Amino acid sequence: MKATIYDVAREAGVSIATVSQVINGKGKISEERRNEIFGIMARLDYRPSVIAAALTGKKTYTLGLLVPDISNPFFAEMARAVEDQAHHAGYSVVICSTHNEDERIERYLMLLQQKSIDGLIIGTGMDNNDLLTPLVSKDIPIVSIARETRSPHTLPVLVNDYAGGRLAARHLLEQGHTRIAVIAESLKVSSSRERIRGVREALHEAGLELPDAFVSAGGHDLLSEGKRQALALLQPAERPTALFCCNDLLAIGALQAAKELILRVPEELSIVGFDNTILASVTDPPLTTIAQPIEEMGKLAVDLLISELGKAAKKRTHERTVIEPELVVRSSTAAPQ
Repeated sequence: MKATIYDVAREAGVSIATVSQVINGKGKISEERRNEIFGIMARLDYRPSVIAAALTGKKTYTLGLLVPDISNPFFAEMARAVEDQAHHAGYSVVICSTHNEDERIERYLMLLQQKSIDGLIIGTGMDNNDLLTPLVSKDIPIVSIARETRSPHTLPVLVNDYAGGRLAARHLLEQGHTRIAVIAESLKVSSSRERIRGVREALHEAGLELPDAFVSAGGHDLLSEGKRQALALLQPAERPTALFCCNDLLAIGALQAAKELILRVPEELSIVGFDNTILASVTDPPLTTIAQPIEEMGKLAVDLLISELGKAAKKRTHERTVIEPELVVRSSTAAPQ
């Protein structure tokens, strides 16, 4: 038999009103007591009716998260950080993998609205920001994470991508590299554009240029794309001596290309990634990369979203939260030989 709120109240030795307050995040109840009641709910497999809550205009304690590809370690780690922080606050998260395709995004947004989500976190590229209009019209708060959108209705939580590109380029310049190429995910994605801009300006300050032929982008399968693009860049006689890859998966693909071309890393080719996912420390050689504080960004995004719940759109904060990246030096970079 399915557990009811009365079963939870009886087990916890409290009134059903107290259980309701715990579910809705109200009342002067200690954190320890709340956790105890949540534990009883989990043990009894009691689930408050989301549909009933939605029909009465109450919060459903459900958030949506759009990511390009959950198999990408960066977005997998981000989703875990978002889900952990949301769970701590009493929320569930519906995770949707979009491949940066507006058709999928539209379909998932319709699904999330049917589930009456309380708020949305966007970590995916999006061409058509009008897709967000139905959520905005319902005063559903929207946070973008690790991506800038052109919509004025999203609250961004970002790493400083431009500074990350500069860090990568300056590290390679300090190693003595002058022929530096860039492999990006997509020029449609703001983070890629900003990272390339950072590289370009760091090179310009050093009296060097980033030729268009040394910038490569495109494709969804990042591992194979990193390899394919690296193979193309490394074929000419005047090949680059260093590659900056706009995420770690592209960099791992570039490592595979170097191995296929029998180029030693870092002796004959230096490679820098971006993200500092768990994969960066287990590659051969371990990957020098630009670290994004993934866990911190996930927590900040959830906290910001929850703080905006219940506010009218015109009363919400519109400040950008920008976090500085860090260079993590491992064994994939060295002076050119």
